[in-house]
Amino acid sequence: MVAPRLKNLEGLLSIEDDSDNGSNLAAYANKTMDASLCWKDIEWLKSITNLPILIKGVLTGEDAIKAAEVGVAGIMVSNHGARQLDYTDATINVLEEVVHAVRGRVPVFFDGGVRRGTDIFKALALGAQAVLIGRPVIFGLAAKGEYGVRQVIQMLKDELELTMALSGCPSVKDITRRHVRTERERLHAML
Repeated sequence: MVAPRLKNLEGLLSIEDDSDNGSNLAAYANKTMDASLCWKDIEWLKSITNLPILIKGVLTGEDAIKAAEVGVAGIMVSNHGARQLDYTDATINVLEEVVHAVRGRVPVFFDGGVRRGTDIFKALALGAQAVLIGRPVIFGLAAKGEYGVRQVIQMLKDELELTMALSGCPSVKDITRRHVRTERERLHAML
């Protein structure tokens, strides 16, 4: 991958070619991945800091239960932009499984695929306690700097508020599971 030279992204990521290892992005990923990481490492992290430990990349109920058992302060349902593994599940499709698995023991945050306020609404309805946005912010930054980021956040807020109003939800706490139907539920209803 060779990232395009975009205004406002200077300093975030080197785009110079590394002829020995492909792009610098690939070289960076190879240097930072540690295949020896395991659940015991959470215990070590907790022993060296008083900061809350959040775990990102949980896509199954089984991993969510394990994360809660080892004492994480929160779970981020994320497939890392689906860049790591082709055909990985979309985060919205696994969110509810993770939420049900932890049974409120730890907060569950949603990260992935958010492009509209309706995406935020759906994630909240499926049990996320917060919704993270990444790419839209980067897109706004690349297009118009700080002003672009502010525009993206305002657009998402406006779309979420419109969706809430059209769904009869005067506040975020009024968004519930009854406001969404999953693809599996749609297919089941057709049978």
